[in-house]
Amino acid sequence: MDLNAFHDFLDYYDKVRGRTKAIIARIPADKIEWTYKEGKFTFADLIRHLAAIERYMYAENAQLKPSRYKGCGKELAGGYDAVIKFLDNTHAESTKIFYSLSEKDINKKCLTPNNTPITIWKWLRLMAEHEIHHRGQIYLYLNLLDVEVPALYGLTSEEVAAKGIV
Repeated sequence: MDLNAFHDFLDYYDKVRGRTKAIIARIPADKIEWTYKEGKFTFADLIRHLAAIERYMYAENAQLKPSRYKGCGKELAGGYDAVIKFLDNTHAESTKIFYSLSEKDINKKCLTPNNTPITIWKWLRLMAEHEIHHRGQIYLYLNLLDVEVPALYGLTSEEVAAKGIV
């Protein structure tokens, strides 16, 4: 992959994060540690997980370093505001690392935590899929709490169907 295409990807990934943050903003502050079932991720766990895995796994691996991801517990950030700040701070750190990579760097192979070699730009592409997966969980959690969520791209499925040709 060339560097311009990689930077286009990073711009896209920043938009993915923006859409994720728009959904996170719908989480009631008093529900930040809510989960649907004991032993499952809370909203805060999901957010801390996105933040920590991006910075301590993907960004480290992109620098040909081993993962430093150790989980997504409250020791990373507790309370609504601190969790959001942790997400923002780690994203800023990760973005700085990603934009510092050269074309030669992104075409090297890194090792995943499972010791699987993968081209760095392909590994970072999986980072976007990972975020989208967990954003879907946040949507579901909000639905379980009857919190209204915005349509991701402007229209709901029902609105798109209503505008379709009969």
